[in-house]
Amino acid sequence: MSVLRKFAGQTAIYGLGTIVPRLINFLLTPLFVKQFSTAVYGIFTLLYSWAAMIQAILAFGMETTFFRFLQKHEDKARVLNNSFFVVLVISTLFMGAIFSGAKGIATWLNNGQHDSDYVTYVQLFTLFLVADALAVIPFAQLRAQGRAMRFAWLKLTNVVTFIVLNLFFIFCIPWLLVHVPQTIPCIEGWYRPGWLGYVFIANLSASLLVLLLLLPELIKIRLRPDRALLREMFAYSFPILIANISFIINEYLDKLMIPKLIPGEKGISDNGIYGAVSKIAVFLSIAIQAFRLGAEPFFFSYAKNENARRVYALIMDYFIIAMVLVMVGISANIEWLKYFIEGKDTEQQELYWSGLPIVPILLLNYVLLGIYMNLSIWYKLTDQTRFGLYISGIGAIVTIVLNVILIPHYSYFAAVWVTTLAYGIMVMLSYFWGQQRYPIPYRVSKNIAYILVGLGVCWLTFNVFDRHMIIGNLFFVVFVGITFLLERKTLFALLKK
Repeated sequence: MSVLRKFAGQTAIYGLGTIVPRLINFLLTPLFVKQFSTAVYGIFTLLYSWAAMIQAILAFGMETTFFRFLQKHEDKARVLNNSFFVVLVISTLFMGAIFSGAKGIATWLNNGQHDSDYVTYVQLFTLFLVADALAVIPFAQLRAQGRAMRFAWLKLTNVVTFIVLNLFFIFCIPWLLVHVPQTIPCIEGWYRPGWLGYVFIANLSASLLVLLLLLPELIKIRLRPDRALLREMFAYSFPILIANISFIINEYLDKLMIPKLIPGEKGISDNGIYGAVSKIAVFLSIAIQAFRLGAEPFFFSYAKNENARRVYALIMDYFIIAMVLVMVGISANIEWLKYFIEGKDTEQQELYWSGLPIVPILLLNYVLLGIYMNLSIWYKLTDQTRFGLYISGIGAIVTIVLNVILIPHYSYFAAVWVTTLAYGIMVMLSYFWGQQRYPIPYRVSKNIAYILVGLGVCWLTFNVFDRHMIIGNLFFVVFVGITFLLERKTLFALLKK
C-alpha cells in the first residue's frame, strides 16, 4: 500500500497549493461583504457564476482528455501540443465574439439596462478567463509530471497577487487620499471609491502574471495540429465538455437564476446572501478540489495495476470519512465562522446571517459532489465518456426544472435543496452504471452510515442545540474519537506497509 502513501503525499502537496491560497482568498470575504452591500455582492456572485460555466467551455474537457491520452499514446509531446492547440483556438474565438458583442451582453446581464460599468466588467472577465484557459494544459502537464511543488507555488502566486491588489485598491488608496494629501492629484482623476471593477482588475492581473510565469512550459509547446489525433481527442472530450457544462449548471445555475426569477433588488440581494454564505463551505470545496488535482492523474496512471479497483474503493472510504469530518467540524463552529460574513452594519449583518441555516446542506452537497467525482473514474478509464454526459445532463434537467418552479417561492433555500437532489441522483446513476461496466468493490453500507451519522450530528447542532459552539465541538470530538477507534486497525496497517 506504499502507493497510497505516495498518492496521499501528492494530494497533500496539491492540497497545500490549493488550500493555502483559497484560505487566504477566503479572508477577502469579510473585506468584500463590508465593502459591498448584498445587492452589489449579488453582482459579484452572478458574474463569477458565469465565469465558472465559461471556464468549462474554454477548457473543452481537454484537461481530462490530456491525462487519458498520455496513458494511451507514447508520443507525449504530440498529446501536449494538440491539447493546447484546441484550447488556444476556442479561447481566441471566444474573446473575439465577446468583445464584438460586449455592449449587448452587458445590457442583458443588467436586466435590459445599459450600464458602461457592466461593459467593462464583461471585457475584464473575458480577458482573465482566456488567460486562465491558456494555463489549463501547462498546469495539467505539471500534474502529469508530478511537479506538485511548482504547481502549488504558481497557484499561491496567483492568489497572493489577487489579494494584494484588492487590498491596494480597497484600503491603501483610500488611506493615501486621507493621510497623504500629496497623492490626491495623482489618484483623484481615475480612482472610484467602492467600485466593484477593481476586484476584476486584480483577478486579471493575477491571471496574466501566472501565465507569464508559465512561459518555461509554454515555449515547449509547438502548434502542430494533428488531424487524426484531434479527431480522436474530440470524440473523447466532447462528451466530457457537455458533462462539465451540465455539472456547472448543477453547481452555479441557481446563482444565475435567482436574479432573473425573483424580480427587483430582492433577487440580487438574495443572490448576494447565497453567495456569501456559500463561502463558509469553502473549506470542504477546497478539500474536494485538492483531492481532484491529485486523484485524476493517479487514477489514470494506476489503472493497469491488478489491484487498482481495490485501491480505488479504499480511497473512496477514507475520502468520505475525511469529508464528513470536515462537514461536522464546520457545522460545529458556525457561530464564529459567521463573522466572516457579518456585513458593514447591523442591517447588512442580519441579511447575510439569515442564510446560515443552509450551511449544513451546502456542506452535504459538497460531500455528494466529491463522491460523484470519485465514482466518475469508471467512464473515463473505459472511454465511455458519453455516460458522463448522460449523468450530468439528467442532473442539469432536474436542476433547471425544479429551480424554475421553486426559486420564485423559496429563493436560495429551494436552490440548495434542489442541488442536493440533483447530486444524489447523479451519484446513484454513476454508481449503478459503473458497477455494471467497471465494478469497483465500494463498501456502500459503511460509507452511507458515516454520511448519515455526520448529518445527524449537524442536525442536532443546528436544530436542537441552536448552534451552541461548545456542544457542537463536543459532538465533533466524540465523532472523531469513534471514527479513529473504528478505523485504527486499517490505518495502522497502511502506515506499516
